[in-house]
Parts: sequence; structure tokens; C-alpha cells
Amino acid sequence: MQERRRADRGSPSEIKNAMAFVWPVIGAVALVSGFINVLSLTGPLFMLQVYDRVLASHSVPTLVAISIGGLFLYLVQGLLDYFRGLVVTRAGTDFHERLSGRLFQVVSALPMTVSPSSADGMQAVRDLDAVRSFISGSGPAAFLDIPWTPVYFLLIFLLNPFLAYVSMAGAAILVALTLGADAVTMRLNSEAAAANSRRHLLAEAGSRNAEIIKAMGLGKRLGSSFSDANAAYLFRQQRMSDVSGGLAAVTRVFRLVIQSGILGIGAWLVLRGEMSGGAIIAASITSTRALAPLEGVIAHWKGFVAARRGLERLEAIFSRVPASSTAMKLHPPKRHLTVTGLHVSAPGAQTAIIKNISFEMQAGQAVGIIGPSAAGKSTLARALVGVWTPFAGDVRLDGARLDQWDDEDRGNFTGYLPQDVELFEGTIAENIARFDPHATSKSVLDAAIIANVHPMIVAMERGYDTRIGENGAVLSAGQRQRIGLARALYGDPFIVVLDEPNSNLDAQGEAALGAAILAIKRRGGIVVLVAHRSSAIAHVDFLAVIDGGRLQAFGAKDEILQALKGANPQATQSPPGLKIAGSAT
Repeated sequence: MQERRRADRGSPSEIKNAMAFVWPVIGAVALVSGFINVLSLTGPLFMLQVYDRVLASHSVPTLVAISIGGLFLYLVQGLLDYFRGLVVTRAGTDFHERLSGRLFQVVSALPMTVSPSSADGMQAVRDLDAVRSFISGSGPAAFLDIPWTPVYFLLIFLLNPFLAYVSMAGAAILVALTLGADAVTMRLNSEAAAANSRRHLLAEAGSRNAEIIKAMGLGKRLGSSFSDANAAYLFRQQRMSDVSGGLAAVTRVFRLVIQSGILGIGAWLVLRGEMSGGAIIAASITSTRALAPLEGVIAHWKGFVAARRGLERLEAIFSRVPASSTAMKLHPPKRHLTVTGLHVSAPGAQTAIIKNISFEMQAGQAVGIIGPSAAGKSTLARALVGVWTPFAGDVRLDGARLDQWDDEDRGNFTGYLPQDVELFEGTIAENIARFDPHATSKSVLDAAIIANVHPMIVAMERGYDTRIGENGAVLSAGQRQRIGLARALYGDPFIVVLDEPNSNLDAQGEAALGAAILAIKRRGGIVVLVAHRSSAIAHVDFLAVIDGGRLQAFGAKDEILQALKGANPQATQSPPGLKIAGSAT
């Protein structure tokens, strides 16, 4: 497992692969920018000809000729500028589209690879938007115009060297201001992103736990924490805006000072007979054009920093959730499940929750996992379906590790019902069918009937077409659990892992659960069932007792129950972690 992770991280970066399609476009835009910058010399050359040739010769035909030529060049420049804007907009959109589908996979898998407190998936979405926004905007054009600044300085130098030195000094001051602002904005941007992540996590937690907050009066207390995080975010955003706005204001004023200074110095040089009046205007316009790319870069510096930091964060989270590199398509498993030396910790944690667990199951068998609270039962369930990745040992189906199938293929033969059933906005049928676009009515009905949820569904006004809202908001906890069970059974998966599947079920629901377990066994599937009630293990063949993260016992159900009772004759009614009907424990 560790070897595969290292191999994945050594593969070419997905971000760089996506950018590889952008760079040729940027190259074409750079070429167009070259033509635009050459055509930008139309203004100063036009003014030079008007002042030094037309006014001196009083030639109207010359004025008309250079005016027509100037107008044509301005139109060509405008068309090229429009074309450049279209190209960069589409380049940004293409970059976004190439990564958006993969981004959803990364965001949905991120909580399983890092601690929940640092798994702000929305930050990744915002980062991708920031990169697209910068690529699609006028920022790239400003940066691509920078190489032409020396050309404008050279033209000014040909008009008068002293004016060129003044313009270059002004440009050097602007570059120094930009670099200083970059050092400040990078730090503030990083701090603002961290504060924003905390703010969003608190908001999402408040939304998920709205009932607890209302019932226990936690609104003001949690609201205070959110206000603190929000204040920290707004403070850093304000500082970034202050720095960027101040730099932009200084740049505008400084450019006007340089432009006026060129005119003043040029006038002094004309009085000394060292240059013509037309050269003054041409030098002033050219100096403005020379400083314009720098001003454009400064204006887009905040967006550039956001895009650069966004690319770095995207690179980091994409490397945490490597794309599946499985090229060989394996057959779905049909024979056995093998767990060997399994060690699993929570995402982002270093301490193992389950340690050195090994057992084997054959097709057509069911095992119940029992033990006290916090023993590691749910952790084992997550590892068996590939939700949490072990850092030692492995889980194999028909001899193949789980990671030898990609997630979609593995999902086709895996059924999973977690403790906290999460449903998605959509219809009941879509949720049962796992949003499979090729699902048939028969396959949905079969899963619902096996889970004995069909009568409940058809009793609803719109039946299987009932929209359940975000996370099944219109359903009761028991209804969500039964629909979740039908989803786990959809497609006749080979291995079905049920984590306390009867916690919200009534007697009828528990009877349906027992029938579903028997149906899975009859068709040659494997059932792994985490249980706290004795009714849940009525149809299992084996029991696994977990305590302290270790497998304390594994064997035939009756033998394990008898051994547990013999080991603790004072509490024969209730083995560890198993509530037997009528027991006081």
C-alpha cells in the first residue's frame, strides 16, 4: 500500500498536465501580444509625424494619409485585442473543465485522507475558480506585455537618452513596490485562506447540527466562535485590499508624475534645442505605454497571488488523493474475503485504532462484529469497503487488494450502510440506484423489495419519484436507514458491510434486515455486520469480538457466545458490546 502511494506521487502532476494544454494557448497569446505592442507604437509615431511633419509643412494630404493609416492600425489592434480576450477566456474555461470532475473526486475523498478539521473541500473549489478567473481575465495579457517594456524604453532612448533614464528609474521604483507588496500579500493570503477554511467548517457544522444547537441553546456560543473566525478572515482580507489598493493608487499617481515629468523635461530640452516638439509628445505617450504593463501587473497582482496560491493548494490536495492508476480490469470477486495484519488509523492521525486484525470469510457467509463502544468496529467496517486506507496489512477480495480496483468498479460489488446514513438531494429511486444513469426500474425495485422498503415508498404521494431533499431531510431516521439499506443492496453486491443497520429500525424493519441477510447469503455474497442488538446477529454464521482495537475472538457464533458466557458467568445475558433483548445492560 505504501509503495503504491509513493508511486502515485511520483507520477506526473495532474495540475501540470492540465496546464500543459494552457501553455500553448499562452504562447499564441504572447505572439498576438507582440503584434498588439508593435501596433501600440502607432500613437507616438502618429503624434511625431503630425507635430514634426504636418504642422511644419502645412500639408493636408499628408495629414489625411497618416490619419487613414493610423485609423487602420488602430482597428487591427482592437481586433487583435478582442481575439486575445476570447482565447484566454476559453483557455481558462478549458483548464477548469479538465480538472472539475477530478476535483469532485478529490474533495469527496479528502476527509478520508486528512483530519476533518483540515478537509475544507470548498477551499479547493474556490482555488480552481481563482485560477480560472485569472487565466480568463486580462492578467495574463498584462504579464505578457512586460517583455515589451524595454522596447518602449529603447524608442524613448532614440528620442532622447535622458528621458529614457527617467522612465527606467520610474519603472524600477514600481517593480520595487510590487515586490514589497508581494511579500506582504503572500503572507496575508495564506492567513486569510486558513481563517476562511475555519469559518466554512464552523458554518457547515452549524448547518449539520441545527437541531442540537436549537435544543441546547448553543447558538450564541458557537456564533461567537464563528464571529471570531469571520473577523480574522475579514481583517486579513481588508489588509490585502489596503495593500493592493494603496499600491494601485501610488502607481496611478506615480505614472502621472512620470508622464508630466517627461513633458516638463522634454520642454526644457526643446528650449535647449536638443529635441523637437513632436518628440516631446511621442516620448510622453511612449513612457506611458512603457509603464502600462507594470501598472497592469500591479492591478492584477492580487488575482495573480490568489491563482498562484490556489495552484499550490490544488497541487497539495491532488497529491493526497492520487488518481487511480489501475489499467487492468479485474473480474468482480466471487469467492472470499481475507483480512491480514490490518492496522488502521483515522485520517490525519498517527495512532492506530485497530491493530493486527486477521480473519477470512467465504462466499455465502455472514459475520457479526461485536464489542464495546470505541472498540474499533466502525473503523474496521470503513477499512473493509476501502473508505479508510490501512497503513499496514491489507484487505483482499479473491486475493486482490481493494486498491487494485478503481473506486467505481469496486463500488459495483460493494454495499455499505454506515452508522450515519447520508442520502443525496434527488429522488428515492436515484438514491437507491446510486445515481446510476443506466439503472433499470427492475434493479431499483429488486433492491427495495429485498430491503422491504417498497411498501413504504409506494405509500408516498410520488412513490419512487419523491424528492427527499438534502440528506433526506423529508424522511425520518428510520426511513433514511431503510432506503440506505436498499442502496447498499442495489446491484447484488458481493460484499455488504452494515454498520449498526438496525439502530433506527422497528420490529418490521429488523425482520426485513434479517431477510436481506439471508438473501445475500443464498446468492453467494458476504455480509459483515456491526451489531449492538442481539436481533441483528440472528442470521450470522460467525462472530468477531473486538476490544481495544484488537480481535479478541473469532469463530462460529454459538461457540463465541458460549465462550463469552463461560468467561463471564456473572453477566451471561450480554456479551461485550451486544445488547440482548431483556438484558439490563
